[in-house]
Amino acid sequence: MTESERTGIFLVTAADDQSAVLKDVHSGQVHALSSNPGVSEDEAVRGTVAPDPPMNVSWQLVEVETRWTVSVERSSESPTTNSRSIADENPTGELVKQERAGTGEIHVLSVPEELTEQAVEDILDDREGLLARAARLEVNRVEIRSSSGVVAVRYMP
Repeated sequence: MTESERTGIFLVTAADDQSAVLKDVHSGQVHALSSNPGVSEDEAVRGTVAPDPPMNVSWQLVEVETRWTVSVERSSESPTTNSRSIADENPTGELVKQERAGTGEIHVLSVPEELTEQAVEDILDDREGLLARAARLEVNRVEIRSSSGVVAVRYMP
């Protein structure tokens, strides 16, 4: 690996037949690829990028260790009893992060009952943020559950 190569986990934020854009999910650095090695939007890639010589303004994905697709879905199910208990024990507006048994995390937010739907919409509007967190956690699914006054965002394998 050369000094200018970067190894990490990247979210594919844009892709077409000719090029793609990768965002490092830890540093936030964006890498515009000069060609598309077959990646698609909403994929996460653990790999290595290297700058294109001689100008070093575009990048190539030179190694792929693993790659996976991340999905975001709104569930019709209510938050679990555990998530509702977490929300009840914390002040309105407080975000609580808890590791899941196995892999992933659950983020529980207690909100004013009348703002539950708006909170869900705001969370869904941050699709790139949801996908980047899922990639950082190395999971492939984000599920959003809600009930009056409680929103649970589940990052799961």
